[in-house]
Amino acid sequence: MTVGLLGEVLGAPPVPRGTWEKEALYVSAAGLRGREAPEALAARVRDLPGIAEVRVRPGGWLEIVVAVPGELLTEIEAVSHPCPGEGPGWPDFPRTWRNPGFVVRYACVRAAAVQRWAGELGVGGPFRPELLDGRWDRAVLRVLAELYGRRGSRDPGWAAYAEQLALAYHDAFEHAPALPMGDEEPSASHAARVRLAWAVREVLGEALSAIGETVPDRL
Repeated sequence: MTVGLLGEVLGAPPVPRGTWEKEALYVSAAGLRGREAPEALAARVRDLPGIAEVRVRPGGWLEIVVAVPGELLTEIEAVSHPCPGEGPGWPDFPRTWRNPGFVVRYACVRAAAVQRWAGELGVGGPFRPELLDGRWDRAVLRVLAELYGRRGSRDPGWAAYAEQLALAYHDAFEHAPALPMGDEEPSASHAARVRLAWAVREVLGEALSAIGETVPDRL
């Protein structure tokens, strides 16, 4: 189930909620198109592929749980990163975790490095989104799911969003490696995390370009 398909049915992109550690939850106001009753809309959403559960809440809100949160990566596309303008004023130094500019740039560099190393280490094969089911992978997916709502917002907060996504990715990079370690053989899980790294790089690039920052491959 992708956010785009859900948005077509609901009339607007649903909003991710919670940590996604146990369930990938979206929330949406029912009846955004016409005067469709919440129960009727919920029934249509339940018929969509990849929906695990739909709950109707007081006030006409729908809680939608998707079965495979990693499927949202299938609709993230490569975007151009135009020449930067005037950024948010993040300094280059100090290169520590207290500097949001370093946090975001380093995440871009790590995600780009994963792409380079994956080929050298033989990581490849078809993308299996269901394998992005661990705590750290889901945390990154949860932040990526905010992209669609932010694109349509008058105040998207790209700088804060980029830092949030970067921090989640650093945790995943360290605790759920995309590349095999030592004598470990490349697996389908590694390939799925390489795809996740690619998506992070693209979305960080979109956010950085929106605020006038350069998108780095190396520090």
